[in-house]
Amino acid sequence: MEREVIFRPKWHRAFWFLISMMLCFFHASKAEITCRSCQPGNKWRAQELLLKFDTSKSTTGLKREVFGPGDGAVRSEAESAESRHLRCAAGSAECAPENRAEHPQPRLQGSTDSRPAEGDTGESESANMKVSNVKTSGEQKTRAGAIRHRKRAKRTSGNAGDDDKRSRPVGSAQSQDPGEDTSSAAGRRVTRSELRWSGAERRATGPKQEELKLNSSTFTLTGDSSHNQAMVHWSGHNSSVILMLTKLFDFNLNSVTESSLWRSTDYGATYQKLNDKVGLKTILSYLYVSPNNKRKIMLLTDPEVESSLLISTDEGATYQKYRLSFYILSLLFHPDQEDWILAYSHDQKLYSSVEFGRRWQVVHERVAPNRFYWSKMGLDREPGLIHLETSISEGQALYVTCKLQNCTDANKGKPFPGYIDPNSLVVQDEYVFVQVSAGGRPVYYVSAKRDVFIPMKLPKYTLPKDLHVISTDENRVVAAVQEWNQNETYNLYVSDTSGVYYILTLENVVSSMGPEGNVMVDLYEVAGIKGMFLANKMTDTQVKTHITYNRGRDWSLLQAPSKDLRGNSIHCVLPYCSLHLHLHVSANPYTSGNIASRDTAPGIIVASGSIGSELSSSNISVFVASDAGNTWRQIFDEEYALLYLDQGGALVAIKHTPLPIRHLWLSFDEGRKWNKYSFTNMPLFVDGVLGEPGEETLIMTIFGHVSHRSEWQLVKIDFRSIFNRRCTESDYQTWHLHNQGEPCLMGVKRIYQKLKPTSKCVMGKTYFVSMTSGPCDCTEADFECDYGYERRTNDKCTPAFWFHPSTMSRSCSTGMTFLNSTGYRKVVSNNCTAGVSVEYTARRHQCPIQAPKGLHLVTSEGTLTATLGTNVTFLVFLEEGDGAKTSITLDFGDGHALTYSNVSSIEDGIKHIYKAVGIYRATATGENSLGSETVMLYLHVTCPLESIHLSAPFVVVRNKEVNLTAVLWPSQVGTVTYIWWIGNNTEQPVITLEGSVACTFSREGISTVTVQVSAGNTILQDRKSIAVHEYFRSHLLAFSSNLDDHNPDVAEWRLDVSRVIRNSLIQATGVGEDQLLVTVLPGLPTAAEFFLLPDKLLTEGKAEKTSAHLDQLSEVLLGALNQNRVQFTLRPGVQVTVYAAHLSAAPLVDTSKNHSGSAMLMLLSVVVMGLAVFVIYKFKRKIPGLNVYAQMQNEKEQEMTSPVNPTEGTAGSQRDTVHSLEILDTELNSRPRGCMKPHVHVTFSTELPTYIV
Repeated sequence: MEREVIFRPKWHRAFWFLISMMLCFFHASKAEITCRSCQPGNKWRAQELLLKFDTSKSTTGLKREVFGPGDGAVRSEAESAESRHLRCAAGSAECAPENRAEHPQPRLQGSTDSRPAEGDTGESESANMKVSNVKTSGEQKTRAGAIRHRKRAKRTSGNAGDDDKRSRPVGSAQSQDPGEDTSSAAGRRVTRSELRWSGAERRATGPKQEELKLNSSTFTLTGDSSHNQAMVHWSGHNSSVILMLTKLFDFNLNSVTESSLWRSTDYGATYQKLNDKVGLKTILSYLYVSPNNKRKIMLLTDPEVESSLLISTDEGATYQKYRLSFYILSLLFHPDQEDWILAYSHDQKLYSSVEFGRRWQVVHERVAPNRFYWSKMGLDREPGLIHLETSISEGQALYVTCKLQNCTDANKGKPFPGYIDPNSLVVQDEYVFVQVSAGGRPVYYVSAKRDVFIPMKLPKYTLPKDLHVISTDENRVVAAVQEWNQNETYNLYVSDTSGVYYILTLENVVSSMGPEGNVMVDLYEVAGIKGMFLANKMTDTQVKTHITYNRGRDWSLLQAPSKDLRGNSIHCVLPYCSLHLHLHVSANPYTSGNIASRDTAPGIIVASGSIGSELSSSNISVFVASDAGNTWRQIFDEEYALLYLDQGGALVAIKHTPLPIRHLWLSFDEGRKWNKYSFTNMPLFVDGVLGEPGEETLIMTIFGHVSHRSEWQLVKIDFRSIFNRRCTESDYQTWHLHNQGEPCLMGVKRIYQKLKPTSKCVMGKTYFVSMTSGPCDCTEADFECDYGYERRTNDKCTPAFWFHPSTMSRSCSTGMTFLNSTGYRKVVSNNCTAGVSVEYTARRHQCPIQAPKGLHLVTSEGTLTATLGTNVTFLVFLEEGDGAKTSITLDFGDGHALTYSNVSSIEDGIKHIYKAVGIYRATATGENSLGSETVMLYLHVTCPLESIHLSAPFVVVRNKEVNLTAVLWPSQVGTVTYIWWIGNNTEQPVITLEGSVACTFSREGISTVTVQVSAGNTILQDRKSIAVHEYFRSHLLAFSSNLDDHNPDVAEWRLDVSRVIRNSLIQATGVGEDQLLVTVLPGLPTAAEFFLLPDKLLTEGKAEKTSAHLDQLSEVLLGALNQNRVQFTLRPGVQVTVYAAHLSAAPLVDTSKNHSGSAMLMLLSVVVMGLAVFVIYKFKRKIPGLNVYAQMQNEKEQEMTSPVNPTEGTAGSQRDTVHSLEILDTELNSRPRGCMKPHVHVTFSTELPTYIV
C-alpha cells in the first residue's frame, strides 16, 4: 500500500492552489458516461502515501500536504509533470474507491490521464465497493482519475482535494482518513492548505491529566534530506516488511533525479538501504505490488535514464532487472491471476505479460487510455479475454474483445455493432456501457450480463449533457446525470436490474470538477449499513446534507446534536437548521478525508461539518454518530484527522495543523472520552500516517520532519501496550439498527453485535461483524416509482405526461406473459415479504396479439451515409406488437429486398452492400395479422473523392465564352458541390451543383481560376492560370522518342520542360520572349503546344497587320522545327529534338469577318482526323475492362471542348485520344477500384500554371 508525501511552504502552496483552481474553472466537460470501473475495485487496496516536502519556511511553520495514490489525480499542479504516472497503479488505493458514491465517476470520455501509480493494494474490509466506490470486478487499474469522491463545488482545496474555502494545513493526521484503517478504503484525500488554527492543542473532554506516552521508536532515513517524495508499501497479512521509496523530483526538469529504496523487517523500527541491490546508479520512479501476492514487488525505473523493471518475489529482499522496449504509463493487474498484467504505453499500445513483467507482447495498437478491462469469471467465456476501446479516426472508436495471447483480426469480437464515441467504453461488473452521438445528442447504450446492447431509458425529457456511472453493485446502476438545464449539479438516477430503465432518486446533488477533469459528486455510501447514503443537495443556493436508509427512496435532513462540545444546548430546529457534513472522501485508505465509516464498525460515522441552515466552510467541527446517523455528537471544534484502530474498537485523532506536534488523542468509547498521548519526545511536522494493513491495525507509522531541512523521521507506534487483554463475549452488546425508531429498513430488522463503550480490549483479527436479521412485511415505503411514473404530493406514483402505461415490451409474443407495471417497483435489494407486496408488484398478463407500432429503422452507426462497397448494417426496432408474429421486410432501394419471419431474428442487424453511388430509399415494413407499419430511411451512398483536375484552355480569346470543367476521380462520388473563383472575382464565388461553368474574360493578361469540390467530408481544390488575348496562333509539338523515357507525367516536370522548350525555340528563331507561350500536355507520348502572340507595337492592334504578323512568326517557327534546329539537353547524354506535329492543335484565329480558304481547309482536315479518332475510340471500347475508363475519357473530351475555340477543342480531342487512349490499359487500370472510408480533410493542388510566358 503505497503513498507519497510532499511538503510545501505556505506561499508555494498558495501558488499551486491558485493554479489548481484556474484549471478547474477552465476545464470543459463533455457528455459522456464515466465509470468508477476505471479504477480498481477489488478488495486489495494499495496502502501508499504520497508525501511532498516543501523546503521553504513559512511564518506559521512548515506546512505539508499528503496525497494518497487515489488522490494523485487531484494533486497540486506542482506535480503535474509526474501526475501522469502517480495515478492508481494496479491495486493502488488511489484506484480503490471507498464506500462512497461521490466519486469522480469513470467517464466515457477520455478525460482520464493514465500514469502508473504505486501499485500495492492492501486488503480492504470494504471489499464490496458500494455506490461510492464502483467495483471494478476486483480489477486493479493504474488509472488517473480514479474514483474521487465529491466535495462541495465551493471548496477551494488547493489540490482539488480540500473543502470549501478552507484549506487544511498538512498536518500529522493528514495522511489518514479519520476512519481509515487498513481494512477499508473508505476515504478520499483531504488536502490542507491554509487553515489557521488556534495555538493550543486541547482535549475534547475531561479534566487535564498527567501526560500519557505511547510505545514508539524513531528511525531517521540518513542521506535523504533532499528527497521530496516518498512511497510506502506495507505488505500486511501479519508481515513485518515495509518498503519505502524516497525520491527527489525536480519540477524544473519534470523528472526524478535521485531515489533511495529502504526496507524494514521489524514493522518499521529499523530500515536498511537497498540501493546497492537495485543498482547504485539506478533511479527508481514507481513501486507496484501484485494484488494477489503481496510478496511480488515491481519497481519501475525513470524512463528518462533507462526503461527497466526490477522484480522481486521475496517481499523486496532481492531483485532481478528486465529491460523494457516501451514506456509504461499505467498497469492493470488481473483480479485472479497474480502474474497477468496489462501495460499501457506512451504510444497508445497495449501490452500483456503472463510472467509478472518478465516478458511482454503487444496486444493491440491505438487503444484509448484507461479503456481496457479484464474479463470477469461467470460473465465472459474465458479468463484471458480483454475488453478494450480502439481508436479508428477522430471522433470514432470501436469496442472490441481480444484474447490475451492471440489478439488477431480473426478472433476479435465486436460486441457493439457500430462505432462508438471516443473514450466512452466502461466495463463494470456485469454491465458494459458505450456512448454514441447521433444528431448532436449522446445516446447511451448498456449491455447486462454481456447480452445485446439496449439504449438506456431515462425519463423522456431528461436530455442529458453529461452522464457518469457511479455504481453497479447490487445488480443495479446508479448514474449521475447533468441535464440540459443544470450547470453545477447532477441528478441521481437508479436503474432496474437490467440497467435499462432509470428513475430519479435525488435532484441537484452538488458536484465539482477535479483539476484533471474528473467529476466528483457529493454522494457517500456508509460502510457496514446496507442501503444507507449521505448526499449534499443544492436547495435555493444553499447546500444541505440529506440521509437515506432505503437506497434513495426517501431522503431527510440530519438532526443536529442537542449539545455542543462544552455541554451547552444547541437550538437547531428542522427543517430550518440541521447538521451538514463535508463528504470529501479520500480514495487512499491512509489519507485523511472529511468523512469515514467501516464495515467492521457498523453504525460509527466520523465526519467534519457544521450546524446551521447550510453547509459552511468555516467554523468546522468534527462529529461522530454511533447509531448510524440518527444522533450525532460533537467531539472536536477544530479539524482533526481520525483513524480507526483495532477494527473500530478505538479511534485515533491527530490534529490538522501547520505546526509541529508530538501528541495524538485516543478514544475507546466511540469518541465520548478522549485521552492525550505523546508519540515522540521532539515535536514533528507530520507528513503522513500509515497503518498496519493487517486485521488488527495496532501498529502505526508516522512520517515527518523535525525541520524543513531535516532527514525523514519515521516514528513507529505500537498500540498493543495500552491493551491488556483480548475481548470476550461479555464485552459485546446488541444494537438494533433503526431510522428514527423505525426498525424495518430495506425490508428487514437488523441486530448487530458491537463492542461495549466501556470495554477496553483488543478484538483482534479473529473478530467479525455479527448481524442477525428478520423479515418485515412490505409497506409502501419499500417500493419506489417505476419507470415512466412520478411521485405526486400525495405520495402516489402516477404516469408522467409523456408515458403511456399500456406500452408493452417488443419481446412480448402470443402465448407468453408480460409484467404490467402498477406504477411501483420494489427497491433493489429490499427483502420485505407479504404485506402490500401483491398490491404494488407488477402483474403478469397474457400477451395479446397487437398490430406493430413504433417501428424504427436506423443504421448501426447512426448516420445517413454509407461508403460504396462496404457493409451497411440496418437495425430494425419494434416498440409495440408481437415480435414473434410480426414479419419484417426490408427493401434496400436498389432492387434488393429481404423478408424475415420475426423481429427477434434480426437483432444483430441486416447487412447489405451497395454497388453504385446514389441516394437510396430503404423501407422497412412490419406486418402481422392485425396490421402493418412502414418506416423509411434515405441513405446517401458515396465514394471518397480522391482527386480533381480543372480542365481549362491554356489560352483564350478575350470576350469569348469558354467552358471550365472540374474532372473528378472517381467520376461518381455522390452529391457534390462546386465552388468557383474566376478571374478577379475573388470575394464572391460561384457555387454550382454541376461540374462545368461557362465564362468570358474581358481583360487581356493572366487570369486565375480556382475550383473547390466538396463531397461528403472531403474538400479538394485545383487552380489554373489562363492567358487571355485578342489574337493568337498555336501549333502542336512532338519530340524524339527518348523524351518519353524520362517523362514522369507530373505537373512540375511539365512546367520545367515547357520552360526549356520555350527557351530553345527563342534561341533558334529569335522570336521575342513576350510573343511565345509553351505548354507540355499531360500524358504519353509527350506532346506540347506553342502559342504565338502578336507584337502590339508592330501591328498597332489592326486585324490585317496582326494576321500577317502571326503568319510570319508561324513560318519562322515551323521552319526551324522542320529543319530540326530546335533541340535541348534533358540530362547529360539525352539530347531531345523538337518537331512540328502534322496537324494544328488549335485554329488560327481569324483576323477578318470572312473565313480564309486556308483556315477552312485546316478545319476540314481536323474534322476528318476527328472521325478517324472516333472510330479508333469506338474500337477501344469493345475491349473488356475498358468500358468505365472509356466512358470517363469521353466525358473528359467533352469537358475539354470550348465553343469559343472549336479548333482547340479538336486539338484537345486529338491529344486526349492519340496520346492517352494508348495507355489506358496501363495507366487507368493501375488506379485502385472501389472506395476507401472517407476522412475529413482539405487538400490543395500544387500544380502550377501549365503555360510558359
